[in-house]
Amino acid sequence: MDLGLQGKTALVTGGSKGIGLACAKALASEGARMAICSRSRINVDAALAELPGAFGVTADLRSAGEAGKVVETVWRELGRLDILVTSAGAATRTPPHELSPDAWREAMDNKYFSYINVIDPMVKKMAARGAGVVVNIIGAGGKVAAPTHLAGGAANAALMLATVGLANAYAGQGLRIVGLNPGLTHTGRVRDAMRAVAADQGISEEEALRRNTAAIPMGRLADPEEIASVVAFLCSTQASYLTGVVVSMDGASVPTVV
Repeated sequence: MDLGLQGKTALVTGGSKGIGLACAKALASEGARMAICSRSRINVDAALAELPGAFGVTADLRSAGEAGKVVETVWRELGRLDILVTSAGAATRTPPHELSPDAWREAMDNKYFSYINVIDPMVKKMAARGAGVVVNIIGAGGKVAAPTHLAGGAANAALMLATVGLANAYAGQGLRIVGLNPGLTHTGRVRDAMRAVAADQGISEEEALRRNTAAIPMGRLADPEEIASVVAFLCSTQASYLTGVVVSMDGASVPTVV
């Protein structure tokens, strides 16, 4: 299937590792010109070694000022941006008894605003041009409240609403905006999550992973490349009438009707 991405330009935030890097590779393999963003210069350089010809920039996207500079820099470097994939930022898993107003606020900064600070200026530039696709990689924690992921889940829920609302607002100006909720995926973030679950339940990290894997009807975690293949489709001309939805990709872990 020709995804129609040859010559398109794309920015992947959080594109230096995990799902973000897998998405950047998938889009590049379809012929898109790539830019990635990460807080770590070391991680960016390592990723660029796997993405020949890509452009990399470092920034802390929790800062609206730094995020705005990323948008301007990448837009200038690539001439325009056709695609934005947001995958930067994750809230720390925190047991309920350790939550505080500061912890809730930090979760919003780490997940919600690290996305919104890029999305807001980007959709305005795309709308002025009359074309663009935004795919937000969010997480099912915004649908199902987990004890160790309440603050982060709240940020995910807010991102889902923003995704659908912005899609509705900008559909008439040539933009498509879609969300994707991956389930547990083989990344470093899952290791961090299992550490928090293990501490909360008084079990080992290995047992936490075993139990969480057993709870997935498909019986396994996703690979980042599986998530990336769907992201590439969502970015493509093959998905040209798909907008304002949040796609679940969790091995049937959250059997809800939306």
